[in-house]
Amino acid sequence: MKLTAHRPAPQPRADSVQRSSIYARDLFVEALAGVLQRPGRSALTALGTVLGVGAFIAVLGLTSTTASQIDARFNELTATQVTVKDSGGSDAAKVPLAFPRNADARIERLNGVTAAGVYWRVRLSADRTVRSTPFRPSDEPPLRTDVIAASPGLLNSAGPRMAEGRLFDSYHDANRQQVAVLGSAVAARLGITTLDTQPAVFIGNTPFTVIGVLDDVIRKPDLLLSVVVPRTTAEHIWGPPSDERAEMLIATRLGAARQVADEAAAALRPEHPDYFKSIPPPDPKTLRSDVGGDLNQLFLLLALVCLLIGAVGIANTTLVAVMERTAEIGLRRALGARGFHITVQFLAESTALGLLGGLMGTSLGTISVVGVSAAQQWTPVLDTGAILAAPALGLATGLLAGLYPAWKASRVPPAEALRR
Repeated sequence: MKLTAHRPAPQPRADSVQRSSIYARDLFVEALAGVLQRPGRSALTALGTVLGVGAFIAVLGLTSTTASQIDARFNELTATQVTVKDSGGSDAAKVPLAFPRNADARIERLNGVTAAGVYWRVRLSADRTVRSTPFRPSDEPPLRTDVIAASPGLLNSAGPRMAEGRLFDSYHDANRQQVAVLGSAVAARLGITTLDTQPAVFIGNTPFTVIGVLDDVIRKPDLLLSVVVPRTTAEHIWGPPSDERAEMLIATRLGAARQVADEAAAALRPEHPDYFKSIPPPDPKTLRSDVGGDLNQLFLLLALVCLLIGAVGIANTTLVAVMERTAEIGLRRALGARGFHITVQFLAESTALGLLGGLMGTSLGTISVVGVSAAQQWTPVLDTGAILAAPALGLATGLLAGLYPAWKASRVPPAEALRR
């Protein structure tokens, strides 16, 4: 009988063992379970990302919205205002006042002009103060305020709203009438509350009858802090401008300002247009970009700070979770999970927190822009691309914040983890 030796069955090679794998669906479930396991901690962790992404959306939305409002206000006021300065040209020393007597009428004949007026600040000596009585009591402090010499067209071009009385007109100017229009702030300081008693103010020792009190103006708000007298009266009493040269304020229709600025000098003095310098409205695109740039820098810095805080919060929470779940990590490794699987698991959890914060922050930022716009009666302007990209910003924040904790979790030795 022949005995035949049987060889043992060949053992599988070590490198032929099938490696464990993880599916996207299981990864999603694990990440969601990790986030919902401690909802309070997860909410507080995502708060930084919520604020960062919300600030990012609010920055872009409010900047775009305010830029559109800048355009609207520019069109209403600045785009309809031209300033002409009396430079005197090469004859400045010999011509203290280059504006002709009929400067208002000359400019108002230009197409697109609604009103125009010349003005300058009157130079007063230290003892010539403004008061409501002929003699100032010794215990009463002197009222030092600007006295503005103006042609009748200035007050019309400023867009006044009267509290009481009226403005002076061409009759007062032609006859050098000693009348005055006060700003509301000056009238209050002088104790003038009504014009029924025909009150007067004294500039130095010269009396002026108060015929009107300004309540508000659209342009040149410093008139509310001044005493305005007719131009011819001021020239007769105090002479032409000395310290500061005269200027002209021109109110125009929308779209006519730049053309008026080009024509004003020749209309005033055809023989000497070099005596004047016209200042047209600024470019609205430049104004909008400057203001928008300032707002962007301010709010984007705030958004970056909030995102940094959110990233630190996510990293800290994920790192604490690694320390708390060391035994779970060891068990997973003992059952065949590789280090890569542990890394992906914790990265998925931190990314889920970042995405959740990004979605909530996008909603919060959008609501903020709409709320502010509704309160100010503005039209909200939101960039659709930014709204769609904002959640991805939160996701990226969570992903970057979880890199180190996830890597640290993958480095935990299985045997040591199980002993804990």
